Amino acid sequence: MNQPALTSLPNHSETALAMPNGARFYRCALQLNPFSYLLRYQKPTPYKSEDEYNDAIIAACIDTNTQVIGIADHYRIKHSFGLANAARDAGIIAFCGFEAVAKDGVHFLCLFDQNKDEQQLERYIGECGVTGNDVPSPIGDKDSEELLGLAKKWGAVCIAAHVASNGGLLSKLSGETRINVWTNRDLLACALPGPVAKAPDKFRPILENKDPKHKRDREVAILNASDVGDPQDLKKESASCFVKMSDVSIEAFRQAFLDPKSRVKLHSDQEPEAHAELLAMSWEGGFMDGAAVRFNENLNVLIGGRGTGKSTMIESIRYALDLEPVGEDARKAHEGVIKKVLQPGTKISLHVRSSKPSQRNYLIERSVPNPPVVKDEAGAVMALTPGDIMPNVEIFGQHEISEIASSPENRTLLIERFVKRDPAFAERKTQVQLDLERSRARILDAQRELDSLDERLAALPSLEETQKRYNQAGLENILKEKSLLVREERLFSILDERVEQFSNFRSELAQELPIDAVFVSIEALEGLPNENIFSEIRDVLGTLSTELMAVEKELGKKLTRYHGSVSRIKTRWNERKTAIDQDYQKLLRELQKDKLDGEEFIQIRRRIEELRPLEQKKVDLKGHLEIEYAQRRNLLVDWEELKASEYRNKASAANKVSKNLLGRVKVRIIMAGNRDPLYQLFRDEVGGQLAAAIERLSDQEELSLPMLVQSCRDGRDALMERYGLPIGAAERISQAGEDLFMRIEELELRETAEIELNTAHAGEKEIWQSLQTLSAGQKATAVLLLLLLESETPLVVDQPEDDLDNRFITESVVPIIRQEKRGRQFVFSTHNANIPVLGDAELILGLAAVGGTEEEEGCVRVSEKHMGSIDCEPVRELVEEILEGGKAAFETRRSKYGF
Repeated sequence: MNQPALTSLPNHSETALAMPNGARFYRCALQLNPFSYLLRYQKPTPYKSEDEYNDAIIAACIDTNTQVIGIADHYRIKHSFGLANAARDAGIIAFCGFEAVAKDGVHFLCLFDQNKDEQQLERYIGECGVTGNDVPSPIGDKDSEELLGLAKKWGAVCIAAHVASNGGLLSKLSGETRINVWTNRDLLACALPGPVAKAPDKFRPILENKDPKHKRDREVAILNASDVGDPQDLKKESASCFVKMSDVSIEAFRQAFLDPKSRVKLHSDQEPEAHAELLAMSWEGGFMDGAAVRFNENLNVLIGGRGTGKSTMIESIRYALDLEPVGEDARKAHEGVIKKVLQPGTKISLHVRSSKPSQRNYLIERSVPNPPVVKDEAGAVMALTPGDIMPNVEIFGQHEISEIASSPENRTLLIERFVKRDPAFAERKTQVQLDLERSRARILDAQRELDSLDERLAALPSLEETQKRYNQAGLENILKEKSLLVREERLFSILDERVEQFSNFRSELAQELPIDAVFVSIEALEGLPNENIFSEIRDVLGTLSTELMAVEKELGKKLTRYHGSVSRIKTRWNERKTAIDQDYQKLLRELQKDKLDGEEFIQIRRRIEELRPLEQKKVDLKGHLEIEYAQRRNLLVDWEELKASEYRNKASAANKVSKNLLGRVKVRIIMAGNRDPLYQLFRDEVGGQLAAAIERLSDQEELSLPMLVQSCRDGRDALMERYGLPIGAAERISQAGEDLFMRIEELELRETAEIELNTAHAGEKEIWQSLQTLSAGQKATAVLLLLLLESETPLVVDQPEDDLDNRFITESVVPIIRQEKRGRQFVFSTHNANIPVLGDAELILGLAAVGGTEEEEGCVRVSEKHMGSIDCEPVRELVEEILEGGKAAFETRRSKYGF
């Protein structure tokens, strides 16, 4: 498939981008007719000569991006080479062959490698019993099965032409003969003009491999390949299909036909969504100095002996993307690779492609030990981090998946990957959490103030009783003026309290002025379609700002005028107060003669005048507290609904995962399964012996925090009755106070994931075991299966087989890899041949270490001939040589699975 070009990239990394990146889809039209075919059958054509026809066909190939063609005439080969050579000169890959009609009337396309010359192909035609060109449509003397055997001997690919139409295998044959030919292992592919869904009803079950009599171990590859005798035919979807190859050859076609689900795509097949990719990578300095690789968009597998840099390449990707390992052991291993293998000064250049909201390419550069730098396609440094452009990339070093499998928290995070996130939901949740915290702070402040008022007002009855006794002694009448003066003093205090809020308001207003209008500045609005409309806002804000500054200034004047007026009033009052105080001093001296303390009476009166307003304040504060509790109750309803909604989303995601991994893995979400935050809160705030209480709460299958808090408020007996808590713990918890109770209400007890793995062999009765009871390898298998599912970001794993049972790799892991790789990029390093061979890796990278003598420091090299898929002979030989089991194991897999 065509990919967007990278432009203006720095020279030092162009090498990596130019490297081979394995198998890709080529548009292939495999049944082109030469010009002589049209003349022989008197087909109408506007072209007067072979050259004119060839030029038009080539132009149509270029126009439709048809990159590979097959040319076939009925048992004739001579004139095919003219079109083939013209196509090759134009950069189109062309294969010559012939259309054979077997003795039983079935048509087959036989295509041969480009190194086969005309004389060799003529001999093959002769082996079919056809000599001379006297008959326009000769019929060979070999039946279909014999012809398939000959094609295999010749090294050709043999395609059953127009399989469901006249002369096609399914139409022409019937009964045991058709069954024998259709199930022949040498029949690898057949041609239809469209999708299988539109094939004739009577043949569709056979083509879908659902007909019991025609059932094959390996399905026949369905191709779109119909006769092309006019350039316009190439525009028809029936004329071509897409075949995935790394090294376009007849062997590559054979490999593709052996694995059509991975390597053959029809026009009618759904296109995978664009996904984020690691494009290319290069190193300067250190063990990887000079190494460069270009990744494939689908399945990449790194192979090589011990010490050839596989893990270093994986950890280099992690380091460039600035991702932290999940496990502690993985973190230590990662740091060791960076310090001891990559070494300070080594520069890593990683090209990436972000897919959302649109495709865009970036270059990430990182030199050890400095932070990464992100550049755009033109090489300009951007104020972005790798996480901004490539979020959610998952990278796991050796045994790191096993570490994750042993952590309940990390296992739960795996399920969260499948939850569709609504940014507004997350913001709402954060806001409610913040509102609850603020609510708690306001309630506690109000309660503390209420407690303080109660404490102060506790003295009021005693003061009033003392005042009553003084009144009985006649001091109220004697000191009446001074007593009333105390009340007047209080009026000035109240006056100051009332006006102070306006002074505070003026100060706050002054701090916010002038209004910041930078968001509608000329620069901010430049390029907006309605720039002229929004520019008016700038003027409106400017006017408002000016007017508010005028208001603030005027408010200041009025407050100054007020303070002046009050000051004059207070001066006059002070004059009266002085006169009263003089009389008061005389009265005090007179009272002392009678053993009466007038000063104490006035102090009591002053204290009473200060305290009495607090009674109304207490009433007001209680009303405020009721409002705060009412608002908090509403917030708590929202909070519980948000948590329940999140649980439902995760439960739905778990059901979807279980469906996608049907028969392999089951996932169930436990609401509020992680209760550790609650227990830790008890330990921190309650203390004492809580082990038994925590155990009783853990035994509760379901735990409602609102009900728990209500029981705490109801007291010790409620906690004992509802939850069976020991009396001592119940007493301490119930007396812990409102702060703790509200903090319990605000807790978020995260969901946990209950994961089960089917440990039975394929085809046997299912045996489900929970993760806790599984071996380390089985746990890692379940986790890896979850990691493989539903993501558009790359997954990079170093030697996953280290933690997995080989049977699970074959029966569970590889099928998921094959299913998911079309819409996601995988990068694995491995010693296990099952992953690249059965997974049909689009790119296998063979790494080798060179040097390493006393005179020369070792380094890594990746030869271009070892960059390809299994259809590339040097790559195939390297797989046989390096991976576990060697050539014998490879051949066993080839025989069993059709490779």
